[in-house]
Amino acid sequence: MARRPHENVASVLVDPRVLGDLEVALMHLDLRVWPMATAPICADGPRQAVQYRRRVLDAKRGAWDDAEHWVPVWISFGATWRSGGDPLPWAAHAALWGALEGYAEHVRYRKRLGGVAPLPVPVGVDGEGASPRVRLD
Repeated sequence: MARRPHENVASVLVDPRVLGDLEVALMHLDLRVWPMATAPICADGPRQAVQYRRRVLDAKRGAWDDAEHWVPVWISFGATWRSGGDPLPWAAHAALWGALEGYAEHVRYRKRLGGVAPLPVPVGVDGEGASPRVRLD
């Protein structure tokens, strides 16, 4: 049986006060932030976000209680990190975890990737996805 198409993502709780700044910082690394509550692949995004947040907070048994009202997001990898069907390079992992370390007081995550249905990236007028590290000729 063939595996369904998926996209590797990090699941992260983000302090809403820094969500915009984090998103911009990650854009420069060709990483995309997708709030679970509004992700286009979620039939009931708000419910999924609440369930994820509750599940990870319960698992941490009080260690992450400061993140009770934070925003659950997925962080995906842009086209510059991909090479066909090959696995993500370790440099992509390092870029993601390094960027999140810079926001350590405002993010909570487990250092691993999960899989979700492919997230639709907006396409530019030239038919290519817009990305800060992609050279559009």
